[in-house]
Amino acid sequence: MNENDGKVTGPQSRRRNRAGVVGVCVVAACVAVAAIGWAVVVVFAPPSEAVVEAPYTNVEVLMGEVGSSISLNTVAKWTEQPAGANQAVGIVTSVRIQSGEEVDAGAILYEVGLRPVVVAHGDTPSFRDVTVGSDGADVLQVQQFLAAIGFYDGAQDGEFGTGTAAAVRDWQEALGIEEDGVVRAADLVFVPQLPARITLDNEVVLRGATLAGGEPIVSMLPTEPTFVIPATSQQATKIPPGTEVEIAVQDQVWTAVAAAQEPSPESADQVNITLEAPNGGPICGDSCALIQVEGQSVLPSRIITQPTVTGLVVPSAALKSSADGAISVLGMDGTVIPVTVTASARGMSVVEGVEEGARVRIPAEQGGAK
Repeated sequence: MNENDGKVTGPQSRRRNRAGVVGVCVVAACVAVAAIGWAVVVVFAPPSEAVVEAPYTNVEVLMGEVGSSISLNTVAKWTEQPAGANQAVGIVTSVRIQSGEEVDAGAILYEVGLRPVVVAHGDTPSFRDVTVGSDGADVLQVQQFLAAIGFYDGAQDGEFGTGTAAAVRDWQEALGIEEDGVVRAADLVFVPQLPARITLDNEVVLRGATLAGGEPIVSMLPTEPTFVIPATSQQATKIPPGTEVEIAVQDQVWTAVAAAQEPSPESADQVNITLEAPNGGPICGDSCALIQVEGQSVLPSRIITQPTVTGLVVPSAALKSSADGAISVLGMDGTVIPVTVTASARGMSVVEGVEEGARVRIPAEQGGAK
């Protein structure tokens, strides 16, 4: 036997080896194709339809109130209007009224050389002494003045006769001065309106001061001071015309509404918001004397940016908004409950359409209506 017995070394043996190699390669290729196919299926197959519910908390719908306000200061200031001039010459011996005091015809304003200077109503300023035989608009004003204070009941015709002279003497007696029937130019200061709140120039009219005549020292106050809220531009956007304002003055609260807004000359970022009474008349009513006459008064105020509304209250975070703008809340079982929002402020809303005591969902990761 040949020593090579048991071994295949011829052509047939080599063909069998090549066939085996090819078979192995085909199997490997099939496995690779199958693996790629599986990967494609895994990558591109749609995910499973399992629904994972978003986390939420819940809250009970309760009766309550929703409102909002901001606190700022209101600046109140009187604007004086020139009303009359002094004609007396000499030294001021007495000042008889307080600044801003309301006076009527016959009130003594001050004294010069112990002679009273009296206020009267009229548009023509006092410019001369008048006595029997005088006539004119100033005489008519003297007659009207004497009638107003109860000393004259004769004809008001602008002619100074004996009847007028008698009334003047009675008035002079009441003042405690010489009864000569002559009204001196220095005796009266005519102002355009009475009664009125009168101020005197306290830098000119003071005890011991000397007056030369002609000083415009008498002013009138309007029926009310101006009321203005200085605010930043951002704050002003929250205070449109008609916004209610509550002004605290001592033990009183005055109600006003925002009116015009004007840029402040003092700062580019400041807006001055003028206030007015909601139904006309003075904001301060019959208590305007509480506002100091000189300088300005700074008054703490509450601006009602959202009037208080009572109703069923839910957190604003519980509100859902649909594409068409409809608002709703979700019940505990996921039911959509349409609601109407009547007021919102500070993260809470008053709604209609849901029952009191119901519990509604609040998405755990949402901070407001979506």
